[in-house]
Amino acid sequence: MQLHLSSWPEIQSYLEKSKAIVVPIGSTEQHGPNGLLGTDALCPEIIAKRAGDESGILIGPTFNVGQAQHHMAFPGTITLRPSTMISAMRDWGQSLARHGFERIYWLNGHGGNIATITAAFSEMYHAISFDRAGSNHPPLRCMLRNWWELAGVGDICRQLFPVGEGSHATPSEVSVTYFAYPEAQKRVEMTPRIAPNGPIYDAEDYRRRFPDGRIGSDPSQASVEAGEKIVRAAVKSLITEFSAFSKS
Repeated sequence: MQLHLSSWPEIQSYLEKSKAIVVPIGSTEQHGPNGLLGTDALCPEIIAKRAGDESGILIGPTFNVGQAQHHMAFPGTITLRPSTMISAMRDWGQSLARHGFERIYWLNGHGGNIATITAAFSEMYHAISFDRAGSNHPPLRCMLRNWWELAGVGDICRQLFPVGEGSHATPSEVSVTYFAYPEAQKRVEMTPRIAPNGPIYDAEDYRRRFPDGRIGSDPSQASVEAGEKIVRAAVKSLITEFSAFSKS
């Protein structure tokens, strides 16, 4: 069930059964020569949508622009200031809480978002604590889960890609997007086959060190078949974990 494809009476009915929602959150940034710019937003969106279709979980609109400053030397990347992202997340959370939601499960697709998401949670809780004088029972709780950390997903990725997984523009994340959008597959010759590893500083330094955008990865291994296996495991884990969180 998707919020943006539902009517308000349908959301009102959902709230009579559950006060919890999943919000996919990611980034719009380069993912090497054969990866989609939307990869970090698409991966949690793809997994969440299938979990919603299978179990009736309510899925919110995807928060698809995040912390991508270090990718800005590559055309197409879009980024937010940390303060902007925090403010936007707080507004999303307060809007949902106003309607009666008490649990927001943020399914993240971008490691660079983690610090800012955690800070946004603190901002939300701060507002709740000070706006509800005399109450020690704030109604809103948030949870952050990176999709690649869902139970069983890491094991499958390691089995599929024992060499060349790397840390950015990985074959696993590219596979997830190819599974959902097979028409978007891109076959590009990459040299070296496995990109080097190294530190990340500012955007221009990143482009100099990693000219095609990859870090330690060989995304030429990506396939629709691999993406299907990863998504299947992630969906199963998400449904189980969200169910427990919604009842906490």
